[in-house]
Amino acid sequence: MKDFNTDVLIIGTGIAGLASAIKLAEKKINVTIVTREKKPEMTNTFWAQGGIIYSPKDLNDQEDLMKDIIKASAYTSNPEAAKILCTRSADIIEEILIHKSHTEFAKDAEGELLFTKEAAHSRDRIIYQGDMTGKAIQISLLNYLHDETRFPHVKFLTSHTAIDLITPNHHGVAITQRYEENQVLGAYFLDQQENRVRKILAKATILATGGIGALYLHHSNAEGARGDGHAMAHRAGAYVTNMEFIQFHPTTFYNRSSHRRFLISEALRGEGGRLINSRGEAFMKKYHEDAELAPRDVVSRAILEEMIKEKEDCVYLDITNKDETYLKNRFPTIFSYCLENKVNMATGPIPVVPAAHYTCGGVKTDLKGRTNLKSLYAVGEVACTGLHGANRLASTSLLEGLTFGYIAAEDILNQISQFQNYDLNLIKDWTSGRDEVDLALIAQDQMTLKQTMWNYVGLSRSQNRLARARAMFIELQDEISKFYKHAHLHDELIGLRNGVEVAFMVLNASLRNKQSVGCFFLKE
Repeated sequence: MKDFNTDVLIIGTGIAGLASAIKLAEKKINVTIVTREKKPEMTNTFWAQGGIIYSPKDLNDQEDLMKDIIKASAYTSNPEAAKILCTRSADIIEEILIHKSHTEFAKDAEGELLFTKEAAHSRDRIIYQGDMTGKAIQISLLNYLHDETRFPHVKFLTSHTAIDLITPNHHGVAITQRYEENQVLGAYFLDQQENRVRKILAKATILATGGIGALYLHHSNAEGARGDGHAMAHRAGAYVTNMEFIQFHPTTFYNRSSHRRFLISEALRGEGGRLINSRGEAFMKKYHEDAELAPRDVVSRAILEEMIKEKEDCVYLDITNKDETYLKNRFPTIFSYCLENKVNMATGPIPVVPAAHYTCGGVKTDLKGRTNLKSLYAVGEVACTGLHGANRLASTSLLEGLTFGYIAAEDILNQISQFQNYDLNLIKDWTSGRDEVDLALIAQDQMTLKQTMWNYVGLSRSQNRLARARAMFIELQDEISKFYKHAHLHDELIGLRNGVEVAFMVLNASLRNKQSVGCFFLKE
């Protein structure tokens, strides 16, 4: 496959990118969807367990939901973004998930949707499919889009790693192109199979690359959540904001097997699970009046405090008040995983620790997904409308991706007649280095990055820790920059380069913010 032009380029295959793709494809727009993964289902959406908020035609609940979002954010969220989410999302769920892709959600004997409650919600308003809601959504959206009879204008490219966004200012063949309007024309991609770089130009480009959780030693994300979109956007000149606000999920399964920790859904606490320390004592009431249903940042820090006090590596989540049949039906994936790891959650508590989970900040957009660069949109976790402020309310992530992915596509449809195809010949071909990549060195640098982020730029930060992290990042970035210029491209090298750049974003935002708020906690 050679370089080519398309109408809309979507980088990322999670709920946000797929929602945009469906809306555009239905209007016969040529859409190219690209992922670095071998399989397009390998996204953060796929791993999401809990559910998605659905408030159908309930004006009272829309108002209450908006209050819950703002309260969970420690009153730092953008109320206009919250208002759009609350008023538009139900119709979009009905259109895309229920009527078009036919996503399966849990229902009662009469066929009515079942609703549950999670932390910081004032009522039951979350629909779900067992403990694999994200998987159900991901697969249904992909199945819908993969119908070539319905959508002949949709093209999927897998095993293609985005390298850089293309702008005429940076990548034009002529000096005079530097004077053109600063706009994004598409991106360079490393074809991992053919080991060559191709350029794909588009009238509009949508970043839907997810978050940055995988930059931490312990995280609940797909390994691809390493900040590629944030770094590319930043290099192209897009604004990035709120990067200090990294939400840690309070409960992931504690073992020593991998960096990606298995998520123990918040829904377990919503269904009555209690957090206990190594002596079997419930402790959350000491930290917050809502106990286990307190906001995630509060619960995560409380767990860390108990671990330090008790000198233990974890705490425990006890849901033995529910019988085995109920737990197997309600949480089949979690029950099975625990059993595989020698824990029967019906008869004993689950060992849990916090892990990096969600990026509340990101590429700054308006309420239609537009960045400050012409033709560049960002949706989902890579983007920041200010919806979450300093802390995200549970089960808003899938909803945000779906809603703002859809809204961005609406705006592109209104604008696309004004966008022009750019001549491929006016954009430079990518020049690759010739030095062989030493994957062992890259793996070591990645481990240094992950450990530094976890220890110094994690749940609890301080000026001393941040200063130590800064010194380590400077040295790491210097080494990687020299190596990157001369090395033959590899997916892991691209990820490492992007990871260090994004680590600096989190670090610098943390140094600027002197106020502990939401999921950002700065020790004296």
